[in-house]
Amino acid sequence: MTVQPQSDVLQKELLVFMAEHDVAYERHDHPPVFTVEDVYRLTPDLPGSKTKNLFLCDQKGRRHFLVVVPDNLRVDLKVLPHALDAKGVRFGSAQRLETHLGVTPGSVSLLALFNDRHKAVEVIIDETLWAAQALQFHPLINTSTLVISKPDIERFLQATGHHATILPVPAKT
Repeated sequence: MTVQPQSDVLQKELLVFMAEHDVAYERHDHPPVFTVEDVYRLTPDLPGSKTKNLFLCDQKGRRHFLVVVPDNLRVDLKVLPHALDAKGVRFGSAQRLETHLGVTPGSVSLLALFNDRHKAVEVIIDETLWAAQALQFHPLINTSTLVISKPDIERFLQATGHHATILPVPAKT
């Protein structure tokens, strides 16, 4: 008997959840990607906007944020706390990422909100990215990319019980 890795099981659960909530997507499989640079080297040219997903927490670790921005945006982490009404932000540890979103570094994605059963993660989406017709996200593993229309992303957020705050995420200059 073959035991499936936990990430494969979670991905299947996510895709079943999306089907149950009528969240449509196009799936594209590819070699594992860990950085935005890997995405450009190893994935096919896909429709929709590429995304970069940052898992952050405030300095005391009480608030957690999933910040979704265009793949080429360099986020100014010194200015971002003002936009979030937070006292400083830092990257969440791999342990926090696993606890709150159920994924490992390299697999952070808006779709990981599926695992945030306690609604502990605040969702921030850059307003320029939100203007796109479709977005690209990993489905809890970094060997696939799903292209999802904005109405289907809204349906996904509603189904998971999350509200996204749309704002201009500050960029480093």
